[in-house]
Amino acid sequence: MRTPFFSSSKPSTPSHNSSSPNTFSETLMEETIEYSELIIKKWDLDSSSVSTTSYNRVANLFRDNPLEAKQLLNAVNDLQHAMQFVIKDSSSSKLLVRAHNLMQIAIRRLQKEFYTILSGSRYFLDAETVSSRSSRSSTATLSSLLDEDEVSEDNNNSEIEKVSEVVMADLKSIADCMIGAGYGRECVKIYKLNRKSVIDEILYYLGIEKLSSSQIQKMDWELLEIKIKNWLSAVKIAVTTLFHGERILCDFVFSASDNIRESCFSEIAKDGALTLFLFPEMVAKYKKLSLEKMFRVLDVYDAICELWVKIELIFSFDSMEVVKSQAMILLVKLGNTARAMLSEFESAVQKDTSKAVQGGGVHPLTRYVMNYLVYLGDYSDAISEIIVDLPISLQTSLPESYYLSLTTEDGDSPPSAVALRLAWLVLVLLCKLDGKAQLYKDVALSYLFLANNLNYIISKVQESNLKLLLGSDWMLKHEKKVKEYMSKYERMGWNKVLMSLPENLTIEISSMEVKERFSKFNSSFEEVYRKQSSWVILDQKLRDQVKVSLANKLVPRYQTFYEKHRRELVRNVTGMESIIRFAPDDLQNYLSDLFHGANVLISSMGWSGTSSPSVSTTSMSSSSRSR
Repeated sequence: MRTPFFSSSKPSTPSHNSSSPNTFSETLMEETIEYSELIIKKWDLDSSSVSTTSYNRVANLFRDNPLEAKQLLNAVNDLQHAMQFVIKDSSSSKLLVRAHNLMQIAIRRLQKEFYTILSGSRYFLDAETVSSRSSRSSTATLSSLLDEDEVSEDNNNSEIEKVSEVVMADLKSIADCMIGAGYGRECVKIYKLNRKSVIDEILYYLGIEKLSSSQIQKMDWELLEIKIKNWLSAVKIAVTTLFHGERILCDFVFSASDNIRESCFSEIAKDGALTLFLFPEMVAKYKKLSLEKMFRVLDVYDAICELWVKIELIFSFDSMEVVKSQAMILLVKLGNTARAMLSEFESAVQKDTSKAVQGGGVHPLTRYVMNYLVYLGDYSDAISEIIVDLPISLQTSLPESYYLSLTTEDGDSPPSAVALRLAWLVLVLLCKLDGKAQLYKDVALSYLFLANNLNYIISKVQESNLKLLLGSDWMLKHEKKVKEYMSKYERMGWNKVLMSLPENLTIEISSMEVKERFSKFNSSFEEVYRKQSSWVILDQKLRDQVKVSLANKLVPRYQTFYEKHRRELVRNVTGMESIIRFAPDDLQNYLSDLFHGANVLISSMGWSGTSSPSVSTTSMSSSSRSR
């Protein structure tokens, strides 16, 4: 068989000259047609001759006979080059009609092959396989460190990727050939129809659906939250795998033309991407959003922020600017919604009118606010962007240093906007708690209330991301404040009991004064105990610290006084039991039962009205002490 001048195989030197009836270009054309016709007609889809029937039965030429496929591509390229050469020299040549008819036969076959590869190789063109091509080398390096099962799985993945490479190479070779022959539009049409259906199908299985604003507004929050959670799971897959993989595939297959690869990717991906990013925008407009639902808004905002670099890279074409704009609009609207909800949260705390809790325990407002702030601390990156332009409205008489004394981990850089905002919100809460403390008639109880709540605030900061945001100085400052509150509680709550004993225990006093001192101690201790038996300290560590502190202040002084004067009273006073009602061990036991908020302790001790236990009652029941 003669090798045509335009063949990509080794060319032969034509024997014709310019004096022949045909022009030089026509002679070359004729040789190329003769060579190409043998190959192209062998794969003619419309041929019914016996010689070509067996060839047409090949379902996938590029898979089943890659050598013949390459020859077909070469034949088309040679034919195209020859036609271009003849047109320049003799545009009216009859050979052009023959070459054109032959080209039509070849293009129909290539169209069929292109469609067959696309539709029959979806498994090897899935977005995950395509998008993972760049990480293939690192995966191979790690395979030696895996166990046998993992190596086997990795080998399977490697085989899939090898097939994927072959399939992509075949698609590219056909696309290059058809675009070079002037049939790019036909090639692109097949590609768009096939790959757009793939994107639509995957988005459907990911749960991405087109919903109107009215449909969203009519949804109950429970249903909408399910859809938000589904979207959060789907968006990462859609961006990093689906659209990323389709962009890689499109760029590779149509690398011969920048215009074609842009228009092709735009047409297959734009609708799906806009649908993906439209749903969160409608969520931001949901009229039933409450403060508790803010974190779902932040989840969506955070997800877009994390994917933003990928979004810009994947949708970098000018024709895809609308997708990037939609994502940016989404961030702005979600940010505005979150900012408004944050302001609403602060306002709700400032306007809270709930009463103080019995026993001076942790107020529900404290629990609610701190749980809210702990969650906010987990969204520090998103919050920092949202509140960058949100000013702090100073509506308190406390100095800025109360919340601005923050330190970072390195101790040098200034605190972040998030840290300042969170510290400010804690300050707003503390101001409200200070107001609620004034509702207690007993000053000692008000200080216990403040200590309980501030200690709870510190514990929530300590066990969460807030600790890193607010810093060590903030922690130390507020821990010191708790100690101040407890010191004031002890002084205001127990000073009367302590003052009932002589200031100087070493001096001698009369029997009458001894009796009076014991009587005052009995009545003051009973009064304080009865009152504080319903008071509560929820934190065990703080509760134990207070008990130890009170015991250290009270028991040794009482024991010294008790041991010095008890024998004298026993010897000289009738009815001593009514005067000495408490042994030192009794005080220790009674103090151990305080701050559990159990009113039943009074009745369990046998106290009723003004009656008191006898001196023989030296200990509480084990069940009472264990509460």
